[in-house]
Amino acid sequence: MYIKSTNSTNTFLLEQLAKGTWPRNERLVRAGYQTAGRGQTGNGWESEPDKNLLCTVLLQPRKNLFELNMRVSVAVQRLLGDAFTIKWPNDIYWQDRKVAGILIENVITGGEVKYSVAGIGLNVNQTAWLSGAPNPISLKQINGDGADIDIEGLEERLIRMIDEVTATPQEEVQAYYKAHLYRKDGFWPFVEREVNTTPTMNALPSEQGQFLARIMDILPTGEMLLEDKQGQQRKYHFKQIRYVI
Repeated sequence: MYIKSTNSTNTFLLEQLAKGTWPRNERLVRAGYQTAGRGQTGNGWESEPDKNLLCTVLLQPRKNLFELNMRVSVAVQRLLGDAFTIKWPNDIYWQDRKVAGILIENVITGGEVKYSVAGIGLNVNQTAWLSGAPNPISLKQINGDGADIDIEGLEERLIRMIDEVTATPQEEVQAYYKAHLYRKDGFWPFVEREVNTTPTMNALPSEQGQFLARIMDILPTGEMLLEDKQGQQRKYHFKQIRYVI
């Protein structure tokens, strides 16, 4: 389904599901423009009209919510190719620049996941940003040939890739996700952040400061396990730590 404009494709699809008006044969809504595009934890998403792939996909719910995150992240990375990496938990990077973001939202009723949707913003043909976003880049800029890219074709390929990854055993998806992480090798600078969620080990506001660490693992719950230069292991939820780029 294509709509010219909406506040947010995630919001639009979830509202349609709640009202019972979402067509049974539709799996995706794509918008030419979002007036209130959303990223993780309330971040905005800037996009010029009809320049980028702005869509939300209805997913098969799973008990492990981070599993959905991995599957969608892997699907988008595989769509784009080996030159792209997954920045934990679910941004897609080309070198040190962000080309795509993913926002997964779930509707839980009676302790069960009723609906899961994945909002995907992929920078395709936009070449300038006005919002002050620190490091965006588009596929058109990466290609460098000045030619526009077919957004509808990308949408069709994305659905096929999501289907392919959905049918892949979880162990393979998890291994692929870890193998294609941004900065997966070597020591890199990180900074702890003060957050409102319950902190895990070492995620204390008093200890916020830059340190070098390497990624040891991404746990099934979605936490990232780091090891610093002193050999100490540190475990973080999303938004308790940020990369220094």
